[in-house]
Amino acid sequence: MNAYVCSVCGYLYDEETAERSIENNLIAFEDLDDMWTCPVCGVAQDLFKPFDSHRIPDLPTDNNS
Repeated sequence: MNAYVCSVCGYLYDEETAERSIENNLIAFEDLDDMWTCPVCGVAQDLFKPFDSHRIPDLPTDNNS
């Protein structure tokens, strides 16, 4: 899975689910129209960074166990 995260707002563009063409094919981040911007904050593609999907997210610990 290739994913990219907006460095401004944190929006995650996941190539497997985020954008689809008319033919319902997945669109790779590199193939997006040059005018595409973040749907949340409106910044350009150059402010997106590759997202490491193998990183386990930080989760709160429950110390009451």
